[in-house]
Amino acid sequence: MHEEVKERAKQWLTPEFDEATRHEVQTLLNENSTNLIDAFYKDLEFGTGGLRGIMGVGTNRMNVYTVGKATQGLCNYLLEAFAHLPQIKVVIAHDCRNNGPLFAQTAANVFSANGIKVYLFDSLRPTPELSFAIRHFGCQSGVVVTASHNPKEYNGYKAYWDDGAQLVPPHDERVVEEALKIANMNEVKFNGNPALIETIGNEVDEIYLTELSKLVTDKKAISQNKDFKIVYTPIHGTGVKLVPELLSRMGFTHVYHVDAQDVNDGNFPTVKSPNPENAEALNMAINRAKEVGAELVMATDPDADRVGIAVRDAAGEFVLLNGNQTGTILFYYLLKQNVDKKLLKGNEYVVKTIVTTELLAEMANHYGIKYYDVLTGFKYIAEIIRDNPNDRFLIGAEESYGYLNSTMVRDKDAIMACGLIAEVAAWAKSQGKSLLDLLYDVYVEFSLYTEDLVNITKTGKSGADEIKQMMRDYRQTPPSELDGSLVTQVLDYENAVGKNLITGKTWKLEYPKSDVLQFQTLDGTKISVRPSGTEPKIKFYFSVKKHISNRGEVEPGMKLLRDKINRVKKDLSI
Repeated sequence: MHEEVKERAKQWLTPEFDEATRHEVQTLLNENSTNLIDAFYKDLEFGTGGLRGIMGVGTNRMNVYTVGKATQGLCNYLLEAFAHLPQIKVVIAHDCRNNGPLFAQTAANVFSANGIKVYLFDSLRPTPELSFAIRHFGCQSGVVVTASHNPKEYNGYKAYWDDGAQLVPPHDERVVEEALKIANMNEVKFNGNPALIETIGNEVDEIYLTELSKLVTDKKAISQNKDFKIVYTPIHGTGVKLVPELLSRMGFTHVYHVDAQDVNDGNFPTVKSPNPENAEALNMAINRAKEVGAELVMATDPDADRVGIAVRDAAGEFVLLNGNQTGTILFYYLLKQNVDKKLLKGNEYVVKTIVTTELLAEMANHYGIKYYDVLTGFKYIAEIIRDNPNDRFLIGAEESYGYLNSTMVRDKDAIMACGLIAEVAAWAKSQGKSLLDLLYDVYVEFSLYTEDLVNITKTGKSGADEIKQMMRDYRQTPPSELDGSLVTQVLDYENAVGKNLITGKTWKLEYPKSDVLQFQTLDGTKISVRPSGTEPKIKFYFSVKKHISNRGEVEPGMKLLRDKINRVKKDLSI
């Protein structure tokens, strides 16, 4: 392997690579360290969120050459798939990350050099606006340069299809095949055609915001609580302009900023990581909320497709809601509003991912609304929307803080979600409740669910090998018992088979192939295990439940369930 890596690296010493790149590669070869292996042991791969990796030289790094190669592969497939069109069109955007403009321009150059019309945003824009723009301009594809919520060392490249959704099979596989066919960087057309690149900007923002403003369900509740105090932070990212503007257009008059985090900066100087799933990322916003007496804190990640929130509890202290809890509140609100306003026609549906709380399924069943379970990745929620054009989509959610409640966008949309969260908060307040009260009411009416997520990071080639071995071990020897409850069912999405461990019965899983395992126990506990598609991690998702009869049982019940999760973790040695 080491000699193979060296040979791969030496190919980057040829004249088609710029001098600075050749110098850096030669330095890695001279050092002959694990850095060389990590940079060249494989090609950067498409995962659940497209390409994503550490920036630097090498086939396994984000740089103009890996971006160029991926784009050329996408071009080759587009030229084949849409050969009947007189002009193929794409949209390109980037977020606040370092090298974002460079990678976006690189992609624009390659597309245009291949005769493809490019709409290029004039500055940073949210990922969901990119999805919206693809549909607005009638494009066949699109790209956004982002690493979502990853640390500052990362950047990435999400590719989209003509419906505004990220690539799913077979398109993602075909693009990868085309990229792998490129044996030499000379095959990538880097010299762009400026005549085919059109700059877009504020005019798209205006159309997008206008459409978002139409999604309000209860204008009266907002009007009654227009002075409801909200603190919002974009964590240095793309939501800085659009979220406050949307809230203002909806009627909210007291939206406060965190000035230091309004600054677009790919180094994310005020946080360890720009991830709204991390409590630390919301600290400054919560402090600001305490200063101004706000009741709601919202934070979006750099490309504004995820949102995390903090709300006040009965004692007036801020507590963070996780992605499952926020999704529960949004599902409940939209389902209840549709029932109360008699809007249901019988063709409505909702969507969640297989690792998202089953409470969403309980609510859908209660209201008689069809729900779909899909693999991890919002692109699969978008695929359900595409495949059901005659039915009415209400909402989709994933536990990793992603939500969508309109088909005008085909990816998770934190701009849209911020508007919906604020609306629900105003609606709850009009009934003398907080968002936390509303969540507790849902737990009492349905079931108390508690979830947890453990990320185990394994970097480099050795880490990737270790993760693969862990998945092999779980497949070969699944746990037979967890916290004293029999494991009754194993779902293996890689091999598309489910198995009842009590009866021995097996069945076929009707999902695309994915490296995911799920264990379900007799007492309703569910554990999902999967390698991340975008980071060097293996993820463990835990879900446990119990029935309660009043709000006073929520917090003691949560403690019991958290203790249960800890015992399950111990049984799994994590």
